[in-house]
Amino acid sequence: MAEPFRQSLRTYIAPPPPTTSRSVPTVGSVLAAYGTAPRQVTGRPHRNGTTLEQVFDNPRHGPYHEDMSTAPRLAAAKRDWGHDESGCTVLHIDMDAFYASVEQRDRPEYRGRPIAVGYDGPRGVVATASYEARPYGVHSALSSVLAKRLCPELIFVPARFDVYKAVSRQIRAIFGEYTELVEPLSLDEAFLDVSHVRSATLVAREIKARILAETGLTASAGISVNKMLAKIASDYRKPDGLFTIPPGRIEEFVAGLPVERFFGIGEVTAEKMHRLGIRTGADLRLWNEAALVQQFGKAGHSYYGYARGIDEREVTPNRVRKSLGAETTFAEDTDDRERLRLELSAVREEVWNRVMRHEFRGKTVVLKLKFDNFRQITRSKTLFTPVDSAETLRRVSEELLAAADFHGRKIRLIGLTVGNSPEACPECVQLRFDFGNPEP
Repeated sequence: MAEPFRQSLRTYIAPPPPTTSRSVPTVGSVLAAYGTAPRQVTGRPHRNGTTLEQVFDNPRHGPYHEDMSTAPRLAAAKRDWGHDESGCTVLHIDMDAFYASVEQRDRPEYRGRPIAVGYDGPRGVVATASYEARPYGVHSALSSVLAKRLCPELIFVPARFDVYKAVSRQIRAIFGEYTELVEPLSLDEAFLDVSHVRSATLVAREIKARILAETGLTASAGISVNKMLAKIASDYRKPDGLFTIPPGRIEEFVAGLPVERFFGIGEVTAEKMHRLGIRTGADLRLWNEAALVQQFGKAGHSYYGYARGIDEREVTPNRVRKSLGAETTFAEDTDDRERLRLELSAVREEVWNRVMRHEFRGKTVVLKLKFDNFRQITRSKTLFTPVDSAETLRRVSEELLAAADFHGRKIRLIGLTVGNSPEACPECVQLRFDFGNPEP
C-alpha cells in the first residue's frame, strides 16, 4: 500500500487501460474539466506516472455527464451543510449505475440513451438502469415487462459479469492505495476507514478522480463519522456526487431525513413506520428504544441509534461470510407443490455446492418464496449444529416448503439460503436445557 497521505494530498496520472474502447481521460484532463489546474510538486513518482498535488476549488460534473440525466434530489442535498469535517473518518464510495455505465463506456451507441442491464423476457428483471432510464421509473429489481411499458425506447443489454468483476478489481486496487481498511459491500461499493488522513473529503475527491481517469467511470462519495451516515451521504448528489455530513450538523440532518433513506429500512418497514406516524428522523427520535424493539424486533436497537446519528459498526475488511444462497425465477408462475419441490431440489444442489466450495458452516436454513404479485415471504429453521450434509439440507428445506402457506397465490421465484455462521458470531451460544423427566 502507498504511504498514507498525512502531509499533502497527491494525485497520480495513470495511462488509460488498453482494454476499453473509449478514450479514457488522464487525471490532468479530469482536473481541467473540474475547473482545477494541478500544481506540479516534488515528490516520489508513483509507479504509473507523475506525482501531483492538487486542490479542488470548483468541483462540478466531469466531461462524461453532458448527456446524463440526473435523478431528483432532496432540497437538503443542495444545501451547504458546513465545512468542519473534523471527526469524519468514514467514506462510502458507490459507483454510479455501475453495470449500465460500463456498457455505455464500452458501447458508444448506448451513451445518452436509456439502457437496462438484464434479461429482456417475460420473466426478466432489471439488474441496473442507466440514468437516462430512471426518469421513466425504471430501476433495479423491476420486471422487464413493466420497464418496457414505462420506457418503450429502453434498450436491454445482457450482463457481462466477468467485465464488471475486472473493473471492480481495478477500483479496489485504487482504494488499497489509500487505506488497508476497506470493506466491500458488492462489486460497486465499499466503505473505507480514512482516520489516518487529515482531510477525508480531499481523499474522496482524489479517489473519484482516479476512478474516472483509470476506468472512465464515475463514482459518488459520502463522508461522515460512521457507516450509516456515509452511505446516506453517497446517495445524496448522485451521479458523480460528493457529500459530507459534518459532526456539527448530524442532528439537524437526521431530523429531516425521510425514514426510507435510513440504512436498512426497506419498503415494508417504511410502510409500517408510516402507519405508526413515523415519517422522518425527528419522528423516529420521539420513540424510546424499548418501544422500537417491541414494534420492529432487534432491528429497533439500530433504528434508535440511527435516529440520533449513531452507528457503532466499524469498517471491517475481509468480513466473515454470513450466508450462502441461490434462487431461481420460473418461466411461468405455479402453485404445483410437486414442481416446486423439484425446483427446490435444483436450487438446493447449487447451495450445497457453494457451501462445500467455500467450506461454509451455517445453522439456519431459510426458504424464500416470491408470489405472482411480487410479495415475498421467508420461512426458516435453526438447528443446534451447522448443516453438515446434503441430506440435512434436503430434509429441512422440504419441511419448510411443505409448511408454507401460499394464501391462494402462485409462486414466481423460490430461493434457499444457509446462514447463521458460528464464525460470524463467535460469542453467540446455542443454549440447551436438560429438563429431565417431566413429573406425572
